[in-house]
Amino acid sequence: MSLDPAYTRYPMRRKGMDHDLYEWSNIHQRAPLSLPGGAKMGVALLVSLEWFPIVPGDAPFKAPGHMQTAYPDYRHYTAREYGTRVGFYRLLDAFAKVGATATVAVNAAIAERYPTIIADILAAGHEIVAHSTDMDGTIDSTLSEDAERALIVQSRDTLAAAIGHAPKGWMSLARSQSFNTPRLLVEEGFDYALDWVNDDLPYWQTTPAGRLAAVPYNHELSDRQIIVTQQHSADSYVEQMQDAFGWLAGEGNPRVLPLHVTPYVMGLPFRMGAFESLLGWLKDQPDTVFVTAGELAAAI
Repeated sequence: MSLDPAYTRYPMRRKGMDHDLYEWSNIHQRAPLSLPGGAKMGVALLVSLEWFPIVPGDAPFKAPGHMQTAYPDYRHYTAREYGTRVGFYRLLDAFAKVGATATVAVNAAIAERYPTIIADILAAGHEIVAHSTDMDGTIDSTLSEDAERALIVQSRDTLAAAIGHAPKGWMSLARSQSFNTPRLLVEEGFDYALDWVNDDLPYWQTTPAGRLAAVPYNHELSDRQIIVTQQHSADSYVEQMQDAFGWLAGEGNPRVLPLHVTPYVMGLPFRMGAFESLLGWLKDQPDTVFVTAGELAAAI
């Protein structure tokens, strides 16, 4: 099937960047990142806490991890639900053992259906960022601006009612945005987004509504990519994270290692031992601190 030529025609298609959000920047020529306590390495823990409708929508697209077989797909539905019932609490325990504060990207539907989970996140001192309404709340440029704004506002307001204040961070499903998303996020009160994965350090984006901090969490380092897509073991995941840490630390200036984990993936009992050993190893590294997305946004 050939691609409609109109697909590649848009106002910003030109030589150089295809947008005005930022200019290209060499990471080695930037001012050093100011991590808490003057640390040289930041370990950024991110958890995707998701609610999947048992019959998925497919507009504008079906989110990764969604139901797969003829509906009702109880096998995959309950496998995802395992994350909220069991796996997420194993992750909370693992974070507590090393005194780490994490960022939790929360579907608004979680706050509506499982308020005790929200209470437990807050009681442990973790940060909550908005992660759309539920796993049908995907965004791309086929979505009207009004519909996208409504989705962002509903996500923000539902979480605000649950946690007592509006979240300042946002992560789209599948990291997918429209051309309007950065501007809409600023207009609706967000300070930083976790969608763009083009760097190892946070940086500023400039929208017509004001600045938005981009806080990268490299997709290739996520448990879903390494364990689910690439079919590697938890031990291999740990080795890869340690290799990444070593390389980043060797680059000299402060760097950030993102650990993006999924409760129904990493929270399984045969993987938790390896993950806890990794957290313990990271805690013991010199000049290293666990950081949230909000702290990274503030450190630019």
